[in-house]
Amino acid sequence: MNRFYCRGHENGEMKIMMTRDKFEEASKKVLKVTNPTPLMHSGFLSDRTGANVYLKPENMQKTGAYKVRGAYYKISTMSDEDRQKGLITASAGNHAQGVAYAAKIYGVKAVIVMPTTTPLIKVNRTKNLGAEVVLHGDVYDEACEYAIKLAEEKGYTFIHPFDDLTVATGQGTIAMEIIKELPTVDVILAPVGGGGLLSGVATCAKIINPNIRVVGVEPAGAACMKASLRTGNVTTLPTVDTIADGTAVKTPGANIFPFIQKNVDEIVTVDDSELIAAFLDMVENHKMIAENSGLLTVAALNHLEDIKGKNVVSIISGGNMDVITMSSMIQNGLIERERVFTVSVMLPDKPGALVSVATAVAGANGNIIRLEHNQFVSVNRKKAVELVITIETDGHEHKEQIVNALVKAGFAPKLVSAKL
Repeated sequence: MNRFYCRGHENGEMKIMMTRDKFEEASKKVLKVTNPTPLMHSGFLSDRTGANVYLKPENMQKTGAYKVRGAYYKISTMSDEDRQKGLITASAGNHAQGVAYAAKIYGVKAVIVMPTTTPLIKVNRTKNLGAEVVLHGDVYDEACEYAIKLAEEKGYTFIHPFDDLTVATGQGTIAMEIIKELPTVDVILAPVGGGGLLSGVATCAKIINPNIRVVGVEPAGAACMKASLRTGNVTTLPTVDTIADGTAVKTPGANIFPFIQKNVDEIVTVDDSELIAAFLDMVENHKMIAENSGLLTVAALNHLEDIKGKNVVSIISGGNMDVITMSSMIQNGLIERERVFTVSVMLPDKPGALVSVATAVAGANGNIIRLEHNQFVSVNRKKAVELVITIETDGHEHKEQIVNALVKAGFAPKLVSAKL
């Protein structure tokens, strides 16, 4: 009986090699379930970096992410007997939808174990594809352990979301498409959580052109691959803490790890705050929604050296983000860029005092979006009350102009934590 493990699984996968023939076979098969995602040249990111930056928009796939590639290819290679047992996997959302979609095509049962922290949009979309969803654990690793338990108890066929060379081969079809469309590509950036996407993309790219530089990007709060490469062995992090839920993995895949060691040139980590900035960049300059894990490669462009004049492709791995998270990203992004800030001023509680504050802000072309009037900050409210003002600006310089205008009007503004 085959046994599967979240920290790599023993099922003969190491006997299967990722070869050019396999990548070509997978590329033909995934055409049945994927949307075309032609490269998009980004003038904005090219101007910022000095490179010729292209985006590979896998967020435009039918399931909202690249994961359908590996899931479908894996299931297509199974025997009818294994498929009919029912399929089970663990996923933070995107692999879940890929397996559910492929299972629906084959008319077989799919059970998906997802962390309780999975965004609602991913849970609902997985259910809408006909899969049975089980919520368990706070992170992927805990969900995976439970999925394995259910597989053994119920006799389901387990599909690992990343530590499976057949799944990784399906993901690597992205690299084949990139190189076919842009033969002169110099650098490819891919997000990394467990390593399935990165291992497939890197292996395929190096087979076709060993000179292509492949960069893996992971969140600083879940940098299990960087830790593993540093020690030379698959390493488990004690905890993960990142808003990039799709790459919040404690332990990378053991089966795919040797391929990453051999074919990946470097790993870059980015902070969550950089993902917030990248989200605004994508919305404002490309009118595109990408989830936090999908934004990793955009944020990483600021960390790369020696890319001026090079053809660089950032893989946008997914776009499954719920509207509440979008709202939070926008609000926090505006605050970080000082497009919104909050100050408090003390003023006498008498007619005309509020007008004088509003006049000063308006004179500097500031837009007041919230006022909070606290009459009880002092026992002598006739002498002083507090006015907390949240103001919309054009950026840092405009903010300074507004603050100076308040000072000139006789107030002593104090900056406080902005809130929307």
